Amino acid sequence: MFRWGVLSTAKIAQTQLLPAMQDARNGIVAAIASRDEARARQLADRFGAPHAFGSYEALLASDTVDGVYIPLPTSDHVAWSLKAAQAGKHVLCEKPIALKAEEIDALIAERDRSGKIISEAFMVCYHPQWHKVRELIASGAIGRLRHVNGVFTYFNTDPENMRNKPELGGGGLPDIGVYPTVATRFSTGLEPQRVRAEVERDPQFGTDIYANVSADFGAFNLDFYCSTQMALRQEMLFHGDKGAIEVTAPFNAGDYGHAVVTLHNQDRSEAQVFRFQGVRQYRDMLETFADVALNAEGALFSLESSKANQKLIDAVYRAGESDAWEAV
Repeated sequence: MFRWGVLSTAKIAQTQLLPAMQDARNGIVAAIASRDEARARQLADRFGAPHAFGSYEALLASDTVDGVYIPLPTSDHVAWSLKAAQAGKHVLCEKPIALKAEEIDALIAERDRSGKIISEAFMVCYHPQWHKVRELIASGAIGRLRHVNGVFTYFNTDPENMRNKPELGGGGLPDIGVYPTVATRFSTGLEPQRVRAEVERDPQFGTDIYANVSADFGAFNLDFYCSTQMALRQEMLFHGDKGAIEVTAPFNAGDYGHAVVTLHNQDRSEAQVFRFQGVRQYRDMLETFADVALNAEGALFSLESSKANQKLIDAVYRAGESDAWEAV
């Protein structure tokens, strides 16, 4: 069994990852760390973890943990991922793993030096709905892919929320803009060449609250928008000359509806519907991670893919300033 440690008591750990660790076939919750030891102990008791630590350093020094999940503020992701790997722990870090593509080079170098896994927690890449989308595109089910549309929005104006704090790595693009980009890249196996974008920032927070992006992949175009101050919406559409693929609730099934992939034929007279009920993508991600760590079996989201995705986000920010096409 893979022994998980968690650095911090962040909400996403409590609501998603810790329950998934409890249910995983090949892992256990071994330890939780917080700068407040009492809080760590409380959460450890809640999730059945035998160990609680009053510092992240103490957890990393412990021999009771094989690997860590890091849900710290985005601005801390690179530093603590490096510290964890240097301490001999495998690393699953919440997305985005970095705020600039070049920051990921240090993670790649440490992974190669230490032999430890360092992977960004893009749970969507472990959901069977996205494997189905990739399979349909590769099989020619929609013919030549010409265009992809995406959207991911929610409404959050809480000044205390880290998503609204630029010094912690807040903003819409790092938080949710990464999903249409990574899903498109995962499904097609292709990379963008250039982007144009409109990026709007909140005058109070300074974070990006709306981005309207066009990405040229050569063979097709991706258009998507994301916002942290719009009504809840989440969709993806892959449009070819012989059909189209609609992905309902593509990133957060449950909050945004049921995970469904619908394949339409050319004149929309027929549709095949693929439903994915009962899938727990966080558990699937954790189990795959543990399989790779314990038995070298399975495929993880790589740091090279993380860097490619962050290069696209970096280019979007530049395009928002220049109002022109920017190379990725």
